[in-house]
Amino acid sequence: MAPFRERLARAAAAARGRQIKVSDIEARLGTRFTADTIAVLRRRFPATRFVWLMGADNLGQMDHWERWEDIFRAVPIAVFARPSYSLRALSQRAAQRFARRRVPVEAARNLAEFAAPAWVFFPSRLDSRSATEIRSRLAAGQGRGGTVNA
Repeated sequence: MAPFRERLARAAAAARGRQIKVSDIEARLGTRFTADTIAVLRRRFPATRFVWLMGADNLGQMDHWERWEDIFRAVPIAVFARPSYSLRALSQRAAQRFARRRVPVEAARNLAEFAAPAWVFFPSRLDSRSATEIRSRLAAGQGRGGTVNA
């Protein structure tokens, strides 16, 4: 994995021109695990409705994360399709454990209003390029070359 500052710069470059704010808040909070970051953010911003965003690749191995069930119970989660991961991820432990709390994609607009655990899976047109290839193109100034799920 690339150093934190490099990953942060890449994320900022990918977000440019979009309604996305890239932050180094985890580094400033000093948290190591997602469950800890979410807990601190919810304490600091009690009126804010958070939604955790992740790719299907992470959902597929989420049951190996520290306190992964606490994440599901803390905030609604939006999962985005990823090439070669989506079907497998939906059959893995985390998705199965909270299958009854899955929200239909038609209701996703209101996901932040749902009480956790609640999660939605966003199927989408998948891009077969690897995240490494996309980052290389961005670094070379070639742009994204279309919509991608990276």
